[in-house]
Amino acid sequence: MHGALAELAREAARSADTHLLRVDLPAFPGIRFYFKDEAAHPTGSLKHRLARSLYLYALCNGRLGEGQGAIDASSGSTAISEAWFARLLGLRFTAVMPDCTAPGKVRLIRALGADCVLLPKGVDASAVARERAHREGLCYLDQFGLAERATDWRGNNNIAESILAQMASEPDPVPAWIVCGAGTGGTSATLGRYLRYRRLDTQVCVAEPTGGAFATGWRSRDPQDLASRTTLIEGIGRPRVEPGFLFDVVDRVEEVDDIASIAAAWRLESLVGRRYGGSSGTNFVACLRLARELRDAGRSGSIVSLLCDRGDRYDETLFNRDWLAGHGIALAAGRTALDALENA
Repeated sequence: MHGALAELAREAARSADTHLLRVDLPAFPGIRFYFKDEAAHPTGSLKHRLARSLYLYALCNGRLGEGQGAIDASSGSTAISEAWFARLLGLRFTAVMPDCTAPGKVRLIRALGADCVLLPKGVDASAVARERAHREGLCYLDQFGLAERATDWRGNNNIAESILAQMASEPDPVPAWIVCGAGTGGTSATLGRYLRYRRLDTQVCVAEPTGGAFATGWRSRDPQDLASRTTLIEGIGRPRVEPGFLFDVVDRVEEVDDIASIAAAWRLESLVGRRYGGSSGTNFVACLRLARELRDAGRSGSIVSLLCDRGDRYDETLFNRDWLAGHGIALAAGRTALDALENA
């Protein structure tokens, strides 16, 4: 165990913090947009932080022993990060995922030496991963059950601490809003807790696909609520409210249709010069809505959001016009609606 913990500490020391990119949009004078580029992590997504925390949590709680393999349920990005860390630590890793996961993600997980178990729609990946862990003597990393407790929300370079440190010298160092998606709920929990811990007035907005369980559950405060529809946006829009999603540290949930999220993902490429996945587009739409409210109320300030994962993972899906057409996504209509929102 000591050797594995030392390896994780060395990896953390080698990893630089991710960039905070500033974007100014002419339609919103006095309102500054900042995007935390979590795709810059070695494993290409926000989930790099979570995967390291999950392995640390498993090791320090005695759940992961020498020679033991690991397994988790994921829609892709967490599994990529977990597979990368497993290779670093010399562990076997199995990812249990929906069979609709972007092919680029599946190829990358396998290239990292991990196994992929692809499940048809309607099969509970978490239940399958848990059962296999029990049957095969694997450590179930359990991102959905443990994300909010595995991360040290008081600091230790969590994403909230990192954002505020980078904002310290900006014109509006205390953001009006921080916008994130919710997959496990761990990021919104970390942000909300840390902002309260620091006694700041920044509010947390969760950007969620329309009809997602986190949106319906947050409104009703019922953790048993289920999603009313499915989404094409991987990583968010869970079918049920996960244990790590803490209702009371989230100030607002903005629901975004898939077509708007995808159009916004395409728009981000022209704004920052590289592609990001659909959840980054969902975040961007929520940022624009919040910025309109600030502007219309005569307020200035800053809005911070996350660029969650690399867009090249979606070259065969969200950035493929034939794939979009096959799923009924009219990109031109989405762009027109986004232009109206951005320039209104």
